[in-house]
Amino acid sequence: MSYAKVLCVGLVGMAGHVVEVEADLAPGLPGVVISGLPDTALHEARDRVRAAIVNSGQRWPNRRITLNLLPATLPKYGSAFDLAIAVAVLGGSGELPLVALEATVVLGELGLDGTVRPVRGVLPMVAAAARAGFPQVVVPAGNAAEAAVIPGVRVRAADTLHRLVAFVRDGTPLLAPPADAPTAEAGGPDLADVAGQRLGRRALEVAAAGGHHLALLGPPGAGKTMLAERLPSVLPELDDDAALEVTALHSIAGLLPPGGRLLRRPPFQAPHHTATVPALVGGGSGLARPGAVSLAHRGVLFLDEAAEFSKRALEALRQPLESGRVRVARTQGSTEYPARTQLVLAANPCPCAKPSGDVDCECTPLARRRYLGRLSGPLLDRVDVQVRLPPVRAAELLQTDTPNESSATVAARVAEARRAAADRWASTGRRLNAEIPGPFLRRPPWCLPGRDTRELRKRLDSGSLSARGFDRVIRLAWTIADLDGRARPDGGDIAEAIQLRTGEGA
Repeated sequence: MSYAKVLCVGLVGMAGHVVEVEADLAPGLPGVVISGLPDTALHEARDRVRAAIVNSGQRWPNRRITLNLLPATLPKYGSAFDLAIAVAVLGGSGELPLVALEATVVLGELGLDGTVRPVRGVLPMVAAAARAGFPQVVVPAGNAAEAAVIPGVRVRAADTLHRLVAFVRDGTPLLAPPADAPTAEAGGPDLADVAGQRLGRRALEVAAAGGHHLALLGPPGAGKTMLAERLPSVLPELDDDAALEVTALHSIAGLLPPGGRLLRRPPFQAPHHTATVPALVGGGSGLARPGAVSLAHRGVLFLDEAAEFSKRALEALRQPLESGRVRVARTQGSTEYPARTQLVLAANPCPCAKPSGDVDCECTPLARRRYLGRLSGPLLDRVDVQVRLPPVRAAELLQTDTPNESSATVAARVAEARRAAADRWASTGRRLNAEIPGPFLRRPPWCLPGRDTRELRKRLDSGSLSARGFDRVIRLAWTIADLDGRARPDGGDIAEAIQLRTGEGA
């Protein structure tokens, strides 16, 4: 038989598509032709596959080989097709009977010595195979634990091409995924380490409970970075759907930790202030890869020294913050990644950044305006909580009589507030107050009494608050009520929400 077909999966962004790898061997001048929109890495598979087959003790067919990747209109990227191409060539030459691989998806990169190497994106690839109805996958041994996360699929692993050939030809068993050993969660920084900063701690708790964006302004040493780094410690663990989505993103980026298990803790991304636009929102040659805003999906994106980031990089975050998704267009196609993250900005109030704050500031009013002016109004308008932190006093730093609340204590209140919000908004399909559309909160039965929103309406009419800011204060008020155990916000909740939004009274 001079024709064979093996199944594989190609990724376009996070979407996996089942690809049929066809091999046709015909008489003629020996050579290999690959069609079906392959990229450079896939074109180079010709030499990798040939060396791997020969070094695995198999005979390379000295014929004209045509490889076609269906659907031909779908761009194909990466080296995950190597193993499927090798098996298809051996099947087309008559060396292998491919009955054992019917309805089986084959993934893996080949080394020149025939070893099967791990590839990026195995988790979304296996998920795509499961959705398409294929019950079995063969993956590299290094990706077996990651692939086994997907339910309803029988995962088998190969560490060499020779082992896979022996399985197809003689029925020799392939490797099983490693046992799911429980792993202890590494302890992270605790909120109890933060000295003082009552307002900052309250702002962090409100942001965590409602999924609100947060901006922390203050002098060096006030605790901005410490507070931001402890936000993930008060967030609840990810549910199954969110964990699969987050793990798939990290699989595509090649950032899964050893073991390849589901990521249950909310991710935390803190890019350096020299990060470019593609580093933040996604990009790269060929099809765009996920950036920091997508890798922080369902977690925290922390921009320390936010005023030092380039203006283009900061402005590029505006659309993802509003929609929860980022769409990156390139000449070879567009890619969409989820980006439902909590943004945390930290910045000094001025360039001189004296530890005492405004008291000893040497900057001119113009220099101060220019410095914080790098954080544009439209960007800050999307940040619900904006607080100014005062310098830490000696009494706060050295006090030992009353221990500060731990992350576990705050996390329990956050979890209870999130449960209350999830129950209330269950009919809308949303779970967090920050996700509720503004018009929904301005209509019965959720609109608040006029006496409670009088100050808010006054600020809207005077122009000190935008319509978007109005809605965000209302969302904050609902979160504050949830934390304090009330069914609906009152005037006090609105007043506190205004303070957290504007930084007044800090």
